[in-house]
Amino acid sequence: MQRRDILKGTLAAGAALALPARVFASVAPGSPRDRILFDIAQRELARAGDAIWKRDIVAIADFGLHSAKPRFHFVNLDRGEVQSYHVSHGQGSDPQHDGWLKQFSNTEGSNATSRGAYVTWEWYKGRYGTSVRLGGLDQSNEAALRRYIVMHRADYAESAHLEKWGRLGRSNGCFAMGEEQFRIALMHLSGGRLLFADSLGLEEDGSIQPLPELARYERKSLDFGTAPAASAY
Repeated sequence: MQRRDILKGTLAAGAALALPARVFASVAPGSPRDRILFDIAQRELARAGDAIWKRDIVAIADFGLHSAKPRFHFVNLDRGEVQSYHVSHGQGSDPQHDGWLKQFSNTEGSNATSRGAYVTWEWYKGRYGTSVRLGGLDQSNEAALRRYIVMHRADYAESAHLEKWGRLGRSNGCFAMGEEQFRIALMHLSGGRLLFADSLGLEEDGSIQPLPELARYERKSLDFGTAPAASAY
């Protein structure tokens, strides 16, 4: 399945994902991309159900864009706005280290990014200081806890690194951000909110970012099914 087909399914309100019938809220103001992000946020909240207990803000990581672009979107459903920041992907997803994610993996030891929906859990102090634990809600990322996939700050995700190398550094599969942007993430994504990761490639005007030849790969559709309840974790 090509990325355009995935996005087309998104705009069809997730019919291909066997979601229950529902009515979306009115389209939020903003750019064409933002309106698509609002639809995705609504869809993923409905799919996750009771696993998410704070439903005002949804984070969407669009790994179809180069790491030099702001691709970590905070979709504020209450205020009708989107804020976008930088985020790193896993080295196992980008072995050439050219800034393009080429594959997702849920395998332990892969050091790759996993696609799917996550619930944010508690803060804790780790190797990179304050970090946020994540629980995977799909078959494609259910190993997040075992793999120690978290949100954290990292020097290789700072703007200085981007200015020097033209791309962010790579994580071990975690969602890594620069210090200032991670502080914003901590305020936006406190425990119980939804983070959704996929390869969408959404530009500001709503068009889809074409991938360079090296970064093309077959995108398999997720077996979304029904998101497990938070108590399962």
